[in-house]
Amino acid sequence: MSYEWVKALHVLSIIAWMAGLLYLPRLFVYHCQVDVGSAQSELFKVMERRLLRAIMNPAMIASWIFGLWLMVLIEGWALPWFHAKLLAVVLMTAAHMAMARWRKDFEADRNRRTERFYRIANEVPTVLMLAAVILAIVEPF
Repeated sequence: MSYEWVKALHVLSIIAWMAGLLYLPRLFVYHCQVDVGSAQSELFKVMERRLLRAIMNPAMIASWIFGLWLMVLIEGWALPWFHAKLLAVVLMTAAHMAMARWRKDFEADRNRRTERFYRIANEVPTVLMLAAVILAIVEPF
C-alpha cells in the first residue's frame, strides 16, 4: 500500500476518533443534568456505550495502526517533532481511557463528577489535537 493511502486512512481514522473524543464528554455534561434512573439517563447510557464501542475504540485502534505504519514509512523515530507528536497521541489515548472509565461510572449510576469537570475535560482532546496537527504539518523542530 502506498504512503498516500496509509496517510489518507490515518487521517480518516483520526477524524473519527477525534469526533468521539470531542462528543463523549459533551454527552457526559448533558448526562449530569438528568435524574439517575430516568428515561433520559438510560438513553444517554446507550448513546455513550455505542459511541465508545462502535466508533471511538475502532477509530483509536486504526489511528494507532496507520500512524505506526506511517512512522515506519517516514522513519519518524529520527525526526524530533515526531517524538512530541507521539507524546500528544499517548496523552490522547490516556484521555480516551479516562473517558471509558467515566462512562462505566455513569453506566453503574455512580458518577460523582460535576458538569463543570466534564466541560473542562472536553477541552483536553482539543488542545492535544492542536498540538499533534501543528507538529505533523509545521514540523517546528
